[in-house]
Amino acid sequence: MTYELLAALAAFAFVSSITPGPNNLMLLASGANFGLRRSVPHMLGIGIGFTVMIILVGVGLIGVFDRFPVTHLIMRVLAVVYMGWLAWKIATAAAPSEGRVDGKPLTFLQAAAFQWVNPKAWAMALTAITAYAPDRDFRSVLIVALVFGIINLPSVSSWTVLGQQMQRILTNTMRLRVFNITMAALLLASLYPIVLGG
Repeated sequence: MTYELLAALAAFAFVSSITPGPNNLMLLASGANFGLRRSVPHMLGIGIGFTVMIILVGVGLIGVFDRFPVTHLIMRVLAVVYMGWLAWKIATAAAPSEGRVDGKPLTFLQAAAFQWVNPKAWAMALTAITAYAPDRDFRSVLIVALVFGIINLPSVSSWTVLGQQMQRILTNTMRLRVFNITMAALLLASLYPIVLGG
């Protein structure tokens, strides 16, 4: 991979990772509700889970979707159901001071598994492989995955830090409730492209 292509890949990885999407909205909410330290497994699950996803898509999984078009519909349904459940969890999250034990951030495995039903993650992975590893040779796929792994984790983690800083504003239950409901609504709104997609 040439230096110019590597620079373009890094720019694509940064822009696509830092912009709003389901992962970043959930990390913003997690930072506001649980703080940075408790959200670390969630952040690592996204970063590592997405990197693994790129490798698997690049080495052949993309062919399954080409061969069996019904898998696109199955993934859309799974995305809507799972993201609806996550939106409900965010909307009903209790403030840490309320002492409820059911309010917990996503675990590493939950966040890693979420990448497989995250429409933005799929769009990023498919675009990255198509544009930067079109021959799908393992070396190129691995370079794409590593670049994303290096850039994605700090990019998405910045949303957790922003959420943690918002704790200063979300000092009462009503503000936190409005924030959580807003984050849940934005997460559901991010489903718009796949619900209306073909």
